[in-house]
Amino acid sequence: MKTASILLLVSLVASVTSAAEPTADIDDRLFTARDVFNLEFAADPQISPNGERIVYVRRSFDIMKDRGRGELWIVDYDGSNHRPLVTGPASSPRWAPDGKSLVYIAPSEGKSQIHRLWLDTLQSAPLTRLERAPTAIVWSPNGQWIAFSMFVPEKPAPYAKLPEKPKGAEWAAPARMIRQVRYRADGQGYREEGFNQLFLVPAEGGSPRRLTPGSYPIFGAPAWAADSKTILFSANRSDDWDYERESDLYELDIEGREPRKLTERAGADLAPAVSPDGTRVAYLGWDDSDDMYHQTGVYVMNRDGSDARPLTPGLDRPVSAVKWSSDGASLFVQFADEGRIRIARVGLDGDRSPVSVHASGRSPGRPYVGGQFTVSNNDRVAFVSGDPHHPSELAVTQPQAPRTLTALNDDLLGHKSLGRVEELWFESSHDGRRVQGWVMTPPDFSPSKKYPLLLEIHGGPWSDYGPSFSAEMQLYAAAGYVVLYTNPRGSTSYGREFAGLIERRYPGHDYDDLMSGVDAVVEKGYIDEDQLYITGGSGGGVLSSWAIGKTNRFRAAAVIKPVINWYSFALTTDGIRWANYNFPGPPWEHAEHYLAVSPISLVGNVTTPTMVMVGEQDHRTPPSESEQYYQALKIRKIDAALVRIPDASHGIASRPSRLISKVAHILKWFEEHR
Repeated sequence: MKTASILLLVSLVASVTSAAEPTADIDDRLFTARDVFNLEFAADPQISPNGERIVYVRRSFDIMKDRGRGELWIVDYDGSNHRPLVTGPASSPRWAPDGKSLVYIAPSEGKSQIHRLWLDTLQSAPLTRLERAPTAIVWSPNGQWIAFSMFVPEKPAPYAKLPEKPKGAEWAAPARMIRQVRYRADGQGYREEGFNQLFLVPAEGGSPRRLTPGSYPIFGAPAWAADSKTILFSANRSDDWDYERESDLYELDIEGREPRKLTERAGADLAPAVSPDGTRVAYLGWDDSDDMYHQTGVYVMNRDGSDARPLTPGLDRPVSAVKWSSDGASLFVQFADEGRIRIARVGLDGDRSPVSVHASGRSPGRPYVGGQFTVSNNDRVAFVSGDPHHPSELAVTQPQAPRTLTALNDDLLGHKSLGRVEELWFESSHDGRRVQGWVMTPPDFSPSKKYPLLLEIHGGPWSDYGPSFSAEMQLYAAAGYVVLYTNPRGSTSYGREFAGLIERRYPGHDYDDLMSGVDAVVEKGYIDEDQLYITGGSGGGVLSSWAIGKTNRFRAAAVIKPVINWYSFALTTDGIRWANYNFPGPPWEHAEHYLAVSPISLVGNVTTPTMVMVGEQDHRTPPSESEQYYQALKIRKIDAALVRIPDASHGIASRPSRLISKVAHILKWFEEHR
């Protein structure tokens, strides 16, 4: 076991210091850090209108640029004729209604543009010359127009007038006057003033025309009405939009008339989809309340906005996507259920029948739940599917059973001895509630031996893990650890009541769930109880720092991008929703409550050697949170280290080398404290 750890650490060093061939003395049977650069993932599947072919984004990593990349590939519905379609950087493929061409987004002269590819000749050409990157491209049903979203900056006049600068003078950069409520965004930094707006461009190319007036946020992709004369979209046109979690559906005549509001309620109305005959609109939404978490459901209304009603009131699971069947008599919906993605067909009477069940994941690093699917005009369904040993592949539904069409990683992983995953259900010591988790065992695992246990906690906290591929978990397993990851109370995909158990009491009894999971694995007899380790990021950083303030059972901890002090966090994070919804009021009115659930309140109890890690450009859980904790531990002379990731935002592992570095530091810290 120790040998495996040493081998992995050698591999980690080799991966980030050389782009040459893999080091000869590395055990090729193990999943190594360098293998991260060779992983591939299927994403954004788009089935042709006749259901015969599927275009998808084949994602991979560029080891020389340390970035992800995507190319467009195409395959027949039966799995034949799998081949590249657009080999340069490309994303967002969308079929024309007649299936003879498609549009996609790709660079042209240094800027992202909308391109069109004709399938008969495989010729392509840019349709736009935009100054900003387009998103959310959608064909009109008649094939004549393409609607899309694009950011439009707003440049206010200077607040304070300065004397004229002499010619050639080198003055400091001008002051930045900020009046927005949400003036920073993680991954973007200080936000440029402006909003996404909807635009229209002819399918043959030309000058784009702005459709939406005013200064307000637009959410997600628009939807065309069946007559190709009207567009539906989600927006918040309130003067107080910056303070709200509100959105409504609007319709807009492409001739430029003022948008007309279709929905009217406190809450969110999102992702409109118009029925094939144009008489109904399906959409996602939720009713607002004082709670932080809301569970998204499916709604249907008449095209004019009348007779709006929930379609899935009996489905106590969060729905993430909805698409119409070809006859308009039912809908295909995607929802998360106990760590897996399910696709079901729902009739307009609410009757539900399953289409597929799979685990895919939405990131290569950790096994978060996520999925994507697409439906043809003859109701064939294509989707991405994976499991703990296979990153996401392209799959289709067929009369007998779903079929996987691609094998993107068989060349890389087919000969590897990967960590194996077993589902685990256990009872919480707090209230006996059943909690789900997964245990990954190391390669060549033997239940007669003793292994160290690594508890890895998901973020959110309103999110969930599942039996999906995780490069980070596989690297831990290859180093000889048994890895436990769970969905404690507050996790989604178990119903509204389970998710709501941590409202205004987080962290709390989710800690009991986590410790009960550790106990359940220890009881299996193959864990060395003197070798327990804990880590987690974001919400997992909250819970890992909370846990070591409540118990000293862990030999070492790696607390990643945590919230340590809810008072300071609520006033420095890139939004105001935490202070408004997850606490009884603002911090200056409820200081005792904020402190009572802050890990900093327990720092006096900590004896566990602790490494804290954060991105230097993290605007979600700002570096000041990690620094508070590190300094408090150092004041108490606890063995502690602070790791700052240059140029990284909250998504520390967004670049392959950072994912590798994160895991390398955690493993080295744990190895140091064996």
